[in-house]
Order: sequence, then structure tokens, then C-alpha cells
Amino acid sequence: MTNPSPWRATVLTLFPEMFPGPLGVSLAGRALASGLWQIEARDIRASATDRHRSVDDTPAGGGPGMVLRADVLAAAIDAAAIGPDRPKLLMSPRGRPLTQTRVRELAQGPGPLIVCGRFEGIDQRVIDGRGLEEVSIGDFVLSGGEIAALALIDACVRLLPGVMGKEASGTEESFSDGLLEYPQYTRPQLFEGVPIPEILTSGDHAKVASWRRAQSEALTEARRPDLWAQIPPKAPNRPRRQKTPKNKTDG
Repeated sequence: MTNPSPWRATVLTLFPEMFPGPLGVSLAGRALASGLWQIEARDIRASATDRHRSVDDTPAGGGPGMVLRADVLAAAIDAAAIGPDRPKLLMSPRGRPLTQTRVRELAQGPGPLIVCGRFEGIDQRVIDGRGLEEVSIGDFVLSGGEIAALALIDACVRLLPGVMGKEASGTEESFSDGLLEYPQYTRPQLFEGVPIPEILTSGDHAKVASWRRAQSEALTEARRPDLWAQIPPKAPNRPRRQKTPKNKTDG
């Protein structure tokens, strides 16, 4: 049965042919075909007013590259005519890092409008004037916002009701409780001389859960100290596990 008000992503881009792209296959693709969500890719050039369909100009103050014009992009945003309850996002390396918490918030709403920048960036006046929320998927620079938008949409779509096969699949994974996901294993029992950890085949669900939690904590502490610092101790009088300090003679 089709959702009468499916989650919807409206993407403003200079390359609408990039969508749905990889979102048209696998879980997201099946959900799209069944009407669990929708995507609309709108060409920013459609809002250009000159015969050359110009969308950019040289940066004020000089410098390399080109900047996406405020008047053209603002007109494209206005033409999308989204409701006031839908967030307006700009994929940008200077934006706030996208987190699983923010993804969950976006997935629980009606769906965002996503602006995909190009060139050296977009005129600041349209960011301010249209209330765009700048979002980053990492500390690196892409050729444009389209790949970042695909990643954000995929992260949201997989959380929509009915998309994933098992509800637990969305709760027992990295960042769902602030920790990285524990290691996973499956058959064969022995691979290149390495067995599956015995506790995972013990049938003791409590011990399995405890092992997985410990593994998640160890991985998070080692690989993401920024996340680990945000995890409160399990009990008021139980100090957090500390790393063994180096000997003063160590390098």
C-alpha cells in the first residue's frame, strides 16, 4: 500500500541527470519504485534569465573560479515551492557535520530541499536570504554537492518505515547509540585459519550482547575519541575505562 504522503527529497542541481542514480537500485530503489519515498531533481539553469542560461559569475573581490549567482539560485528555490515545514539544506564542506541524529530527524520529517553547489561556492546572500542549513559529509572537497546529496538521501531513506527488512537492522549499527558497530561474522566457521569468536556461537544471548558492547566501546575509543568522549560512564561510581599510560621511558 502506497504512503499517501511519502517522504520527499527535492534536489536543486546543475546536473539533474545524476538523480536518482545509485538511489534507484537496492533498498532505496525498491522503496522508490513502491512509493515509500519520492525524489524530484530540478535544474537550476531553468531559472536563468538570459539566452545563455548563465548561472555563475566571477567572485566579488577577485579570485579564481566562479560563484553561483544569488538571483538565479533564489529563483530556483522559490520555484520549487516547498512547504515551510521542509528544511532547506546546502551541501557544503564548511557546513555542520552530518550525524546519525540529524539523519534521523530528517527521516522523520516530510523530506528536505537540497541545494547542490558547484564552482567556488554560492553567493552568501541566498544562503542567508533563503535560510539554507549548510551540511557537510566530511572534511574534504568534492566537485559539487550531488554526491553528498546522494549520501544524505540514502542515509535518510534506509530509516523510513518499510524500507529495511528488519527493524533491528537500523538500531544495531554504528552511531545508533553513539558507538561504532561491533565486528560482524558469518559462515564459514573457519576462514583462512581464523574461526568465528566462540562466544558468538555459544547460544548465550546475554554474553553475546555483552561481547558486542565491549567490542563497540573498544573500537570507538580507539578510532573515534571524539565520540568516546561523549559517552557517559555506565554507572555514577564506575569510572570510564582508561587507556594504560605510557611508561616515561617510552617514545
